[in-house]
Amino acid sequence: MKMCQSDLSKPGRGETLDAILQGRLKIIQPEQGYRFSIDAVLLAGLTLVRPQDRVVDLGTGCGVVPLLLASQQSVKHITGIEIQESLVSMAIRNVLINGFEHLISIVQANLRELEVAEVGGPIDLVVSNPPYRKLRSGRLNPNSGKAIARHELLASLADVVRAAARLLHHKGRLAVIYPARRLANLLVEVSSAGFAPKRLTLIHSTLDAEARLVHLESVKGGGEELLVSKPFAIYGSDGNYTDEMNAMYGNGPAVS
Repeated sequence: MKMCQSDLSKPGRGETLDAILQGRLKIIQPEQGYRFSIDAVLLAGLTLVRPQDRVVDLGTGCGVVPLLLASQQSVKHITGIEIQESLVSMAIRNVLINGFEHLISIVQANLRELEVAEVGGPIDLVVSNPPYRKLRSGRLNPNSGKAIARHELLASLADVVRAAARLLHHKGRLAVIYPARRLANLLVEVSSAGFAPKRLTLIHSTLDAEARLVHLESVKGGGEELLVSKPFAIYGSDGNYTDEMNAMYGNGPAVS
């Protein structure tokens, strides 16, 4: 018997159902596993998307970045790639309960082995929040989902960049969020894979604090010129979200 949308949207054991964008998006995610963070909102909000772009999200998790892009941007199609079976199932449910099955596809695949035919031919834009930490750096989270998302257990930054290079057509774009302290490594990896860094945004908790994250857009086979955008602040001096951050949330509630 075919399940209705209300059945799909009921969180199961160990799951939560959360609303963002003033309730326009409903997201099922693990209660104890890796839960999407502000980084996903920043990636979707800062990336320049063109109306007819075909987009791939590498390491889509529960599908939040494709859902944010589909609800806020005009795109042709988005494919979310995820290796963990439990998250693939969750992402598919999230696509269905939000009514984006005509626009978003979820594919279970190892991005290290992903080929362009699996996403329907050369694409225009790859987005990703790669694992931030090297395998032997910091404490490995005992929760396997969190560990895979945060440490380079199943894929490294280099794996993500090389996968993007295989999937994109000439002049296709790659957009990532990455720790500011590893910016030098990010620039080396994208350049080594044939990308030219084109637009860099430094992301600060507040404007008087050091940059915590960066958003980098690179072009496959692009030229040398790099635009450094004005700094982006998440919080204002009053401790509340800035107008720019609130706009990304649609003036809705934050996620932890």
